[in-house]
Amino acid sequence: MTTKKKPSTAKLAGNAPKPLAEKQRSADGNWDLRLYVAGDSPRSRLALENLRRLCDEHLGKRYRIEIVDLRQRPELAKADQILAVPTLVRKIPEPIKRIIGDLSDSERALMALDLV
Repeated sequence: MTTKKKPSTAKLAGNAPKPLAEKQRSADGNWDLRLYVAGDSPRSRLALENLRRLCDEHLGKRYRIEIVDLRQRPELAKADQILAVPTLVRKIPEPIKRIIGDLSDSERALMALDLV
């Protein structure tokens, strides 16, 4: 009696593109994010609050946020080509992405970060 083999779904699933959240991250598996702000303004606080909410909902504990206040360290703006604040720079996973604004539009922010 011969049995027919069912097609392997593992092979097909292996070829499907993975969401970026599952792609290569830093050595410890975290996303590295840098938020550029200008002082402790309401817009800066809102951007940080929105960023933390999005990360908690979609990345769990797998992220690091570095906050750069350009009033204290303006020389750092040139390295990441910052033209406006607040600006979020996703360093890892690559490619580097930039999002300008306070991240209030969750859908737009998730798409820009490749989390959807």
